[in-house]
Amino acid sequence: MKKTVFITGATSGFGYAIAKGFAAKGHRLILTGRRADRLEKICKEFQEQNIECKALCFDVRDNENVIAAINSLEENWKNIDVLVNNAGLASGLDKIQDGDTQRWDAMIDTNVKGLLYVSRVIIPLMIERKKGHIINIGSTAGKEVYEKGNVYCASKHAVDAITKGMRIDLLTHGIKVTQIAPGAAETEFSVVRFDGDEERAKNAYQGYQPMSAEDIALLTVMATELPSNLCINDLVVTSLAQANSFYIDRK
Repeated sequence: MKKTVFITGATSGFGYAIAKGFAAKGHRLILTGRRADRLEKICKEFQEQNIECKALCFDVRDNENVIAAINSLEENWKNIDVLVNNAGLASGLDKIQDGDTQRWDAMIDTNVKGLLYVSRVIIPLMIERKKGHIINIGSTAGKEVYEKGNVYCASKHAVDAITKGMRIDLLTHGIKVTQIAPGAAETEFSVVRFDGDEERAKNAYQGYQPMSAEDIALLTVMATELPSNLCINDLVVTSLAQANSFYIDRK
């Protein structure tokens, strides 16, 4: 059965891979992001594959913008079956005493408040239909805390708690809620964290095979294909070489 899938942060990394994963199954896509040109290009790419696709350009950190963008959807596009809250970032890697408050704001506003803003608009649409599936992309950083991870880890711990809260609050409405918490995966993540320093980002993955965005896309799509009476609440996943945030088998 064809589903309507709403994906935040769909212009790169996990979001783009997840969009491709759902497109491969023939589902309808609503893709969001801040980079208008990139967003339109991706949507056109899917449309050329006969995939129904709609692009919504907005910043999840701007609540009014979020509300306006989602409300602008035609009624037949508001029947959202799957919401993938993927938009997120890590900015900087500093000890708390050396932290940049603007970086803190960017992480909290995107990873926590952005997820809440989008969910707040879409959840009532799901409640009205008595069905839906929310997938929040968390992180192993939401399960542990590592040196210099402070605020990023805090933001992902918040995603962990919010996901659990959603699962409880939406229990009587027939809505599934899942968190997927990946470990190290080679995407634009580290490039953004290190302000575009691609060499430093590449070094983070040396000596072992990290996960790819396609790996997370595979699991995201899989989570939506379970029988209606099953719900994955929390899925923590790493590459074989990574036990947790502290132990990686580098060769």
